[in-house]
Amino acid sequence: MSATTAPTTTPPAASRPLNSPSRVIAASLVGTTIEFYDFYVYATAAVLVFPKLFFPTGNDTTALLASFAVFGAAMVARPIGAIFFGHLGDRRGRKTTLVYSLLTMGVATFLIGLLPTFGHIGVGATVALLVLRLAQGFALGGEWSGAALVATENAPAGKRAWYGTFPQLGAPLGFIIANGIFLIINGVLGQGSDAFMSWGWRVPFLFSAVMVIIGLWVRLKLVESEAFTQAEKKGTITKVPLGTTLKFHWRETLLGTFIMLATYVLFYLMTNFTLTYGTRAVAPEDGEPGGLGIPYVHFVLMQIIGVVFFGIFTLLSGPLADRLGRRRLLIGVTSAIVVFGFSFPLFLTVRDDLVFTGALTQAFLVLGFLLMGATFGPMGALLPELFPTNVRYTGSAVAYNVSSILGAALAPIVALALWAAADGSTWLVGVYLSAMGVLTLVALILSRETKDQDYARSSHAG
Repeated sequence: MSATTAPTTTPPAASRPLNSPSRVIAASLVGTTIEFYDFYVYATAAVLVFPKLFFPTGNDTTALLASFAVFGAAMVARPIGAIFFGHLGDRRGRKTTLVYSLLTMGVATFLIGLLPTFGHIGVGATVALLVLRLAQGFALGGEWSGAALVATENAPAGKRAWYGTFPQLGAPLGFIIANGIFLIINGVLGQGSDAFMSWGWRVPFLFSAVMVIIGLWVRLKLVESEAFTQAEKKGTITKVPLGTTLKFHWRETLLGTFIMLATYVLFYLMTNFTLTYGTRAVAPEDGEPGGLGIPYVHFVLMQIIGVVFFGIFTLLSGPLADRLGRRRLLIGVTSAIVVFGFSFPLFLTVRDDLVFTGALTQAFLVLGFLLMGATFGPMGALLPELFPTNVRYTGSAVAYNVSSILGAALAPIVALALWAAADGSTWLVGVYLSAMGVLTLVALILSRETKDQDYARSSHAG
């Protein structure tokens, strides 16, 4: 009698995931962390350093407004980057496009760290800063959508929103790393010291080169997503993704733009505006509107505590969006953002008891960043789900980045103007957030639920 052994079979390559979950998570998280780190390094310098080094107008508020204007200029470049990288991503694939966007952002950030200042070459320094800032915005215009697509197109069934939160997690992580490095440099050199103003502020920009190398190493190991390769095989790749998007998916693009609006405004109020307001003297000698008078180091630590809640609720929002649906969850969170806007004067007011002032401010930051995580997390799935594979990169990128003009580019400038108009009070700034929240609510009500959307559809006809 002879024994027989059942032959072992190896699953065909097509049945195995092209990218392992760990690779997908690493590629989507590491890249966006680096991109957001680069963006936040500039945002912090725009408050602390650039008004003095690149916009010496002689008036603190005017210099700050000029610095914020250049900061906002990057938002104008983001839709252009969305169109360019969206075209590449929908025509040639997600992997190559993500490598290009990361390189563009990294080179621009590194060069900012090498710039001469206004005192050395005059207005040429300001122009060079503007050009590199536009390059940052151009790169970020293509980064987010590509990372979101890598995560969601490789997600297991029923877990798209959960996987979509990992590129979103890059925002709080990038914030913590960028501001942590500034705090270390500040502690070693002293804020405003000659060493800090001469070369210390450059270190975070130059350090980005190390992070970019790590990000490139992770992303070059990716394999193109199954959704895109199937679209190629079916011949549904479109020659002009933007044209197809605007012709067949203009409504989704418009709704996606306004769905992101409150998220953008909330985020830039919680970061840029609060840093300015929180650290401004209670009664400045120049007659400008007063703030809370909290020392910079203390306030940034308070922000970092709030951003920890940002990260936690970003992750928690994914499973909730998979269970409840994206639209249902976001309607509830956006309603809470509208109410939160009206609470600004309650939290952001100087009290006789300085400890009580600090406690209210910390509570404000925790609550605001908590809401930020809950609204930002589901966007990694919702916006891409509005579009089929052949225009998914372009459609989600355009919606996400056009919204950045309406929200992020204007928010710091509008907030400063409203703060000054209200003689140092924040109530008008809060009303502004609430109004943007109402616009987002309308867009959500007019949109459809995307939780059960067929993500494998390769074109509008499918």
